Amino acid sequence: MAALAEDAPTYLGTSHRQATVKDMVGRLRNGLTDLFSLPDGWEVVLGNGGTTVLWDALCFGLVDRHSQHLSFGEFSSKFAACAKAAPWLDDPEVIACDPGAHPIAEGRAGVDTYALTHNETSTGVAMPITRPDGADDGALVAVDATSAAGGLRFDPNECDVYYFAPQKALASDGGLWLAACSPAALERIERIAAADRYIPASLNLATARDNSSKNQTYNTPALATIFLATHQVEWINTNGGLEWAASRCDESARTIYSWAEASPFATPFVADAAMRSSVVATIDLDDAVVDANVVAGVLRANGIVDTDSYRKLGRNQLRVALFPAIDPADVAALTRCIDHVVGELAS
Repeated sequence: MAALAEDAPTYLGTSHRQATVKDMVGRLRNGLTDLFSLPDGWEVVLGNGGTTVLWDALCFGLVDRHSQHLSFGEFSSKFAACAKAAPWLDDPEVIACDPGAHPIAEGRAGVDTYALTHNETSTGVAMPITRPDGADDGALVAVDATSAAGGLRFDPNECDVYYFAPQKALASDGGLWLAACSPAALERIERIAAADRYIPASLNLATARDNSSKNQTYNTPALATIFLATHQVEWINTNGGLEWAASRCDESARTIYSWAEASPFATPFVADAAMRSSVVATIDLDDAVVDANVVAGVLRANGIVDTDSYRKLGRNQLRVALFPAIDPADVAALTRCIDHVVGELAS
């Protein structure tokens, strides 16, 4: 924020096609290429609107006819809903499971796009990214990484589109989508755009790619969002890249899950330790002891913010971000604060 304020006179308020902004977009694209160790031929594409808008764009410009979706929480279900609503696509196959775990993608004849979610933000479940066994040749794997990108490890060879918004691990604001795209994904995007399918200009992935290659967006983006994301990516890369950031998140995760496992009133919501996220922790509190909403309210009143559960999950729960910008020592301090608050409320 201090760097943004310092650069504001020459950066904010100008056209997004001027050198100062295009240089920042170029730094962000190059930084993400380094962060993810993208293979030759991959491109970082970006556009306005966030992940919710990108789901619509993917239905217009990436899914050929038939997609398979893994649904295991609020956000992983939304892309499937977009695909089902698109009249030019076949009904998607949806493989679902209850919140707190994740299903497994299954290779099917005729499925041209597999939609995975690296981290389900609503439930604190993370899944490994691998290509489905038995998938058709040419089938693409698209991964929603909104709360994972920059905090969880992945192998880009196991997917074709790794997309996200920058307001989570990249410590920025929303309103922007970014997507690392393989050569196969880029070929699919260009082929569909050249066909007779109607695609709104603002949702046209080929248009977004063309503008991104010039380090700009189709229409004016939020310049502060790009600036903050760029500086976060460069901070991570300077400190050791994705492995450093993921290890930092791992340390925070070990702290909060070990605390919850040893606590008399707290329990990790995700029962299978292998599925527990290292970037979003969900911790159930014993409702016979304390109301989690009251705990979160007391914490907020004392300057410890955003520990609220995901409202639609409806559990007596705290949800805690463990992103790279969060000092693991602060997570340890949080557990002590929760212990203090619960002790006072229960006494």
